[in-house]
Amino acid sequence: MKKLSLFLVTILLLLSCETKQKEVEKKPQEKEAAIADVSPEMMENAVIYEANIRQYSKEGSFEAFTKDIPQLKELGVKVIWLMPIFPISETKRKATGGKFASEIEDEEERKKYLGSYYAVSDFTKINPEFGTIEDFRKLIKTAHENNIYVILDWVPNHTGWDHTWLKTNPEFYTKNAKGEITDPLNEDGIPVGWADVADLNYDNQELRKTMIKDMQYWLAKENIDGFRCDVAGSVPTDFWEEAIPQLRATKDIFMLAEAWEPELLKGRLFDMAYGWDTHHRMNHIAKGEETVADWDKRMQQIDSLYENDDILMNFVTNHDENSWNGTIEERMGEGAAAFTALSFVAPGMPLIYSGQEYDMKHRLKFFEKDKIPKTKGKMWPLLAKLGALKNTSVALHGGKNAASYTKLTTSNTDAVLAFKREKDNKQVIYIGNLSKETVTTTIALTGSFTNYMTGEKVTYKEGENVTLQAWQYMILMPE
Repeated sequence: MKKLSLFLVTILLLLSCETKQKEVEKKPQEKEAAIADVSPEMMENAVIYEANIRQYSKEGSFEAFTKDIPQLKELGVKVIWLMPIFPISETKRKATGGKFASEIEDEEERKKYLGSYYAVSDFTKINPEFGTIEDFRKLIKTAHENNIYVILDWVPNHTGWDHTWLKTNPEFYTKNAKGEITDPLNEDGIPVGWADVADLNYDNQELRKTMIKDMQYWLAKENIDGFRCDVAGSVPTDFWEEAIPQLRATKDIFMLAEAWEPELLKGRLFDMAYGWDTHHRMNHIAKGEETVADWDKRMQQIDSLYENDDILMNFVTNHDENSWNGTIEERMGEGAAAFTALSFVAPGMPLIYSGQEYDMKHRLKFFEKDKIPKTKGKMWPLLAKLGALKNTSVALHGGKNAASYTKLTTSNTDAVLAFKREKDNKQVIYIGNLSKETVTTTIALTGSFTNYMTGEKVTYKEGENVTLQAWQYMILMPE
């Protein structure tokens, strides 16, 4: 009897241990940090932040950026877009000035050139310059703990020349008449100018499967929340029609296309595209090359091109604009604050690029180490105030159920932009003198308002003259 009891106890202990072991095995599959699933509601009032890990800090590391994530909440940030975090090819690595790093004879000088983030040598590994996979996981965990989603910058159009596919799967690549793998080409066969990368050929079905598999790895194994897809319009739309439903079947995600094409937003493909032409209008108006009338035409163009639930990203800078076309100060001068405010209150989702919050006044180097300033000046409090309004005002919803946009008539159609955003009986009104001259105008507006930016109480009556200083703007809330 004692032997039987001992036997039963032993069996129970073994079963208990086996159950606990199974629980341990399951645990790594659970989410590290609780965050609500990506949803259309989140997209209505989100601010997106583009993180340039290499240049964000002196260290250029995941760890240094992770420490600052809690601060980004002060700016209303709900989505972090990480510029490519993958290893960069050594072969044909780009250097400043258009050369390849390999052409530079001095070894110490050659070491300065780190290449383009967009010349990826492996889609499933971490760039060791930034830290380890554990450092990356801590970044994701910290963001989620702060209710911020993280999307990866994905490069589907091409790879670096070190990618293993060039040896294992050369059929994945575009080839010329001689059978040689080529860099990306324009439709006329002339190179785009990206000699540091090899062009992928989406006619190959195995490439499609492999690319989707690599993307799913980051969703399933590393708990990221979606992708910003580089030059998405250069990849066949039918690939996205194949890939994105599979990605969405893995988890709820946020998808941003570096593209303007409306077809990429159809159905449940990409959630958001770039408002490139909106950005160009701001640049040209700031330089006096265009007027508010051109902004009005752009708003009409959006209505004709896009569906009501399409989202466009608004920005006054990003990594391309800053490095290649100039700083906000260079492009927008004294109008920087007025256009920054406009990017938050116009229909869509506003972007903040690394350094913008710190009044960055230099062009970041693209192929070598640089760093952003880390002193808070005028821009941080401005972005914090705008971010708070974006996060909380129903009238600034810019997602799939966006607030309406209504132009307000003025007597100075070239310089003065005035419009109303409205939803659920809530209103926000933007009035801005987008010129370098003081102007007097009338505005089709009557009522008492609070200027959100200053707290000042103001009253307007349609037909009365209003004087606005150069680049003066107001965000009005009805009393």
